[in-house]
Amino acid sequence: MEALADLDRQVVSMVMKVERRRVAEDPQRPAAPRSNEAPRLTDGHRDFDTFYAANRDQIARALSLSLRNPDLGAEAADEAFVRACQRWAEVSTFTNPQGWVYRVAMNWARSWLRRARREREKRPMLVEAEFAEDQIVDVDLERALESLAPNHRTVVVARFFMEWSVEETAEALGIRPGTVKSRLSRALNQLAGELGENPTFVPASDPEDKHLES
Repeated sequence: MEALADLDRQVVSMVMKVERRRVAEDPQRPAAPRSNEAPRLTDGHRDFDTFYAANRDQIARALSLSLRNPDLGAEAADEAFVRACQRWAEVSTFTNPQGWVYRVAMNWARSWLRRARREREKRPMLVEAEFAEDQIVDVDLERALESLAPNHRTVVVARFFMEWSVEETAEALGIRPGTVKSRLSRALNQLAGELGENPTFVPASDPEDKHLES
């Protein structure tokens, strides 16, 4: 019970952190509650606590790989989990709630990047330190993933880092399974040249990926 209470506090803290940032960005938005007014999660959200604990770090890491920006990946994950918490009665019924969270996070991150790009265009001297690519532990993997087109990189991360099926990847990214297969085929061919014929992060044998569409 103590561990569950700690997790409740973590989720509430996450919600409040996101809300405070939104208020800072939009002064017209109602302020988040103060710490002594923190919302309490109901019993109906206990399974969300479990979902959050089991998936948050993995999804944040996958986003970091796809976006090549760990800070943005973590922030996007928090945004998406807040929305999942708010709609948990609906999200919990989805076939792949992790995929829904990932898709929401990617959409949020892309919108954030578009806004940031417009701001940089308005202020060309803006220091771009916040967009610097933090190094990932596996430098070879980072470089190889960076060489991929963004839509190919996202498919690779979803399939082999998140370990989603072709169908789950298609649902999460909002594309057709055939598109997942064709992008994956092209990406793996490119990665084979970057990392060698047997990339370490790709399963040696995956029946689902045999006969990929070209």
